[in-house]
Amino acid sequence: MNKIIGRLAGTLLALTLTTGVASAATKLTVAVGGGSCLCYLPTVLAKQLGEYDKAGLDVDLVDLKGGSDALKAVLGGSADVVSGYFDHCVNLAARHQELQAFVVYDRYPGLVLVVAPGHTKEINSIKDLAGKKVGVSAPGSSTDFFLKYLLKKNGVDPTSTAVIGVGLGATAVAAMEQGQIDAAVMLDPSVTVLQGSHSDLKILSDTRTQKDTLDVFGGEYPGGALYATSAWVASHQKEAQALTDAILATLAWIHSHTPEEVMAKMPPEMVGKDKALYLAALKNTIPMFSQTGKMDPKGAEAVLAVFSTGSPDVAKANIDVTKTYTNKFVDQAKGTTGANTK
Repeated sequence: MNKIIGRLAGTLLALTLTTGVASAATKLTVAVGGGSCLCYLPTVLAKQLGEYDKAGLDVDLVDLKGGSDALKAVLGGSADVVSGYFDHCVNLAARHQELQAFVVYDRYPGLVLVVAPGHTKEINSIKDLAGKKVGVSAPGSSTDFFLKYLLKKNGVDPTSTAVIGVGLGATAVAAMEQGQIDAAVMLDPSVTVLQGSHSDLKILSDTRTQKDTLDVFGGEYPGGALYATSAWVASHQKEAQALTDAILATLAWIHSHTPEEVMAKMPPEMVGKDKALYLAALKNTIPMFSQTGKMDPKGAEAVLAVFSTGSPDVAKANIDVTKTYTNKFVDQAKGTTGANTK
């Protein structure tokens, strides 16, 4: 199974369309917070479908270990836009770093807290994670934020667990199966891979569906989005609009095609040889994808509430969450969006 997930985690740097890019296309670099994760599929699929080209963009997708690494790439100037989780925009606002999401593709976060196969007898609840080693994609990433929130919500001091960065793909699965960690926050396809190998896999928290997301957060909770510094969005409105148009067209395509058809468009190295496994993971993930691309203001407020609970810095920062996102590019989008797709 590790080989399967390894193939799924093939670098996005190899994703190049065979069609030529118009010389007038604007070049952009998008840093992806873990390309093997199906939560980021719309960003990859947009390239496969040629939607960036249609929007007049020459997009280079750069695959990084986690959302925090993708964020560092944008803040450091090596990338223009992040394809990552919206919660970073809220968290960084507390440090007076202005980031703004402009199109949302995940209406649920899809984060799953899973017990390692060798520790199912000793860990039966989130409270049992005190003193344990828990894997996240990378320290400071959304998986880390989610873990800390769950621990505090369940009366566990977040500092009582050892947080270990294990990535999102083959390395995360290997760490779980080899007993390097006791539990981990994972996303599909890794969760489905483990379930395929371990029928008794124990899940402590699951936000791949609306019901589970509401149970955990008390409301819908936006996950993946395209975001950049507020200054970049303000000075690159044409590019932000083009990226938004490409993602909206891709979301519409996803929701008007079968999971099998979506899988057929994805890079073979990401699908791997076990197509049935990838398809199962894809079916678990598709309900997460937005049909409108819009940020739900209540969802943004939920993110702020979660971070205020887990971070004193956020709680006392008096963050105006409405500045961390904009729906204007979605509202201005021309052509078909996913809003009315059945």
